[in-house]
Amino acid sequence: MRRLLIRPGAIGDCIVSLPALEHLRAAYTEVWVAEANVPLIRFAERVRSIGSTGLNLLELGQAPARLWEELRAFDHIASWYGAARPEFREAVADLPFRFFPAVPANSRLHAVDFYLEQVGAQPGAVPRIPVARWDGGYVAIHPFSGSGSKNWPLVRYRELAERLRERVAVKWCAGPEEPLEEATRFYDLYELARWLGGARLYVGNDSGITHLAAAVGAPVVTLFGPTDPQVWSPRGQRVRIVYSPQLENLSVVQALSSCEEILAKFQ
Repeated sequence: MRRLLIRPGAIGDCIVSLPALEHLRAAYTEVWVAEANVPLIRFAERVRSIGSTGLNLLELGQAPARLWEELRAFDHIASWYGAARPEFREAVADLPFRFFPAVPANSRLHAVDFYLEQVGAQPGAVPRIPVARWDGGYVAIHPFSGSGSKNWPLVRYRELAERLRERVAVKWCAGPEEPLEEATRFYDLYELARWLGGARLYVGNDSGITHLAAAVGAPVVTLFGPTDPQVWSPRGQRVRIVYSPQLENLSVVQALSSCEEILAKFQ
């Protein structure tokens, strides 16, 4: 069985889908994802970025013959790409595609279970990305996310960092375009995953990097506001969620209390 899995989406979308993708693993498995997520797929025989394949040209009638040949070589194609685009579905109607909705809609299921249910797997899995755990002796803080509305104020992160420095070193991390002068930056997400594997604690918003920290097994404190933690929180016994519908109402004391609790438990 040759199976192709096509999963568009940002970092967090990819990570919460990992158990479902791994459930679909076949004798030969190829995965197409967003370019940044390519290093995170460790279980497949081949991983490619969606952008490099020319997949977007299919519905325009401009796809190269090579792409058609590649797609016809698969026995089964599970796709979260194009599910809501009738033109794309029509273009590939003769190929062995099975489409899945890419985003949970009106569901109280945790996102991981939503994707597991789609592929007929049991709920409850925890996304995992294989890296070595090591003691780097630091707390990692990532104060950003894909939406400003999900970000706890940076000034409070700085105050939290000062309080944490009384007992442990603090290091900041940020993406290539995120404005934080003192941040450690990685352009390869698997290298970032390995670095997070050395954190005694990770603190961050509802973001893909927070899901990444949880997936490598780091103790995590995550601050949730406008998004529903019952659906979108990272999973794992080392995860603590600090929640308020209004993020600005979350105090440094609340965040610090959860950080101290998890540091004491997993030191």
